[in-house]
This record gives sequence, C-alpha cells and structure tokens, in this order.
Amino acid sequence: MQICRTVADIRTAVAQYRRDGATVGLVTTMGALHAGHMQLVAEAKGTHDRVIATIFVNPTQFGNPADLESYPRTEAADLAMLEAAGVAAVFIPQVSEIYPEGDETIVETTRLANMLHGLVRPGHFRGVATVVCKLFNIIQADAAYFGEKDYQQLQVIRRMVRDLHIPIQIFGVATVREADGLAMSSRNVRLTPEDRGAAVCLSKALDAAERAAGAGASVAAIDEAMRAVIAAEPRGRLVAIDIVEAGTLTPVGGIPAGDIAIMLSVAFGPEDNPVLLIDQREIRK
Repeated sequence: MQICRTVADIRTAVAQYRRDGATVGLVTTMGALHAGHMQLVAEAKGTHDRVIATIFVNPTQFGNPADLESYPRTEAADLAMLEAAGVAAVFIPQVSEIYPEGDETIVETTRLANMLHGLVRPGHFRGVATVVCKLFNIIQADAAYFGEKDYQQLQVIRRMVRDLHIPIQIFGVATVREADGLAMSSRNVRLTPEDRGAAVCLSKALDAAERAAGAGASVAAIDEAMRAVIAAEPRGRLVAIDIVEAGTLTPVGGIPAGDIAIMLSVAFGPEDNPVLLIDQREIRK
C-alpha cells in the first residue's frame, strides 16, 4: 500500500494505475476508521481495480475549534485497517497541502448547504463541498463512495458533481450500525459509557418514525413520535429533526405522498464541546 502525503505523490500513483489500465474508486475519510468506512472500501473494491482512501481532518467544516481539536486521530491504526482491506494507496496531506497559503476559493451548493443541518452548523457543508471538490480534482477517480448516514452531505456532493460537471460517479452506501442500532461514527469514541448507552435513542426515534409513517401518520405526528423518544433520554439534547422529500430535501407537510427522508441530530456531553451525533432514514411509500 502506497502512503502519499503530497498532491504530486498521489497523482503519480494514480497515473501509474491509469497506465496499467486500472479503474479507481475513492473513499474520503477524516480517519478514526471503523467498520462503516471499511464497508465503503469493500463496495469500492467490488467494482474497481484500485481503491484510494484519503485521511484528512478538514478544518473548514468545523465551526467549533474545540471540536476540531478533539476530533480523534488514529493514523497508525487507520493505515493497518486500510492495508488489511487491500487499499492500493492512502492520501494523507497536511492542511497546507490542501489549502496553500493565500487559498481563497470555496465551493458551495447555495441552497442545500444552508438548510436543515446546515442551519445547525453554519459553513459546514461549504467546507465539505470545498474539500471534496479539491480531492476529486487531485485524484480524478472514476467513482467515490459515501455513507448514507450523512444524508444531507451525500445530496450536497451529488449536486456539486452535477452542477460542476465533475466526471465521477457517486455511490451512497447503507449506514453500518452497532449491534444495538447506533450508527457507526468516528465521534462515538468520544462518548462516555453512559452517553454511549443513551445514544441508541437516535435509532429508536427513527424506528418510531418509521412505525408512525407506516401507519399513515402526518409529518407533524411523525415529528412528535421522534421527539417523545428523545425527550425520554435525559442525557441527549435534541438539536434538530428534519423530515423532507427524499433526494431533493424539499420540506414536506401533511401526510407524505411519496418517499421521505428523516434526518436527526442529538448532542451529548458538555454544552461547550458536545458530541453531535446524526442519523437518518429513508422511508419509501
């Protein structure tokens, strides 16, 4: 497995794969890898000759400096997992490699980035779109794989690729969960044991939403069912519930007539540096 720390090095690696006639799949990460990331790698390996992973804790998508500082960094363990999974190359740049001195260009999906979870974390999706666009341009893979847990992020990336005519396929991969239903996330390691136990309230709230929707409930009733589950868990603080049209993220009301997506975010721990967990579910008619 090649470890590349500069743009020049990863481009050299990709150029060799292309000379070999290989197709390239990409998995972008911020490290602290878990089974969810490995599922993305497995999906990429299933359809491409070479898989490239990136490890880069992107500062522009963090609104809280303490959150950036406390984000887990486990490079040695990450590299061991990626090598065992058969990844061909890993791109691990410094911040100055991605954002050179004087950098001033941003990428933003103006509507999708500034609604729903984007209101909770202003500037977050601008940072995501900017760094992902840079990584797509640097590596020029055939396809990239993203988890569906970050549902709004997936829609932002798909829209960016469409609008900017970036020649890459985007694949969403189903959320990988712990045995008790908690969506796997790099942030889970920051939870105290008590908060880890409480965090299953997210998947339980989504279960309640699915039951309500299946019974023909209105959006307001679905929302109420979810809020009741979160309110019953004193360690969690509800941040947002968004019930929207699947894919477009258009708000819906009344009794949903088509497929909907539900996005949920709940905070745990101290208010000045909380662990913000997100989860989602698509409910199809």
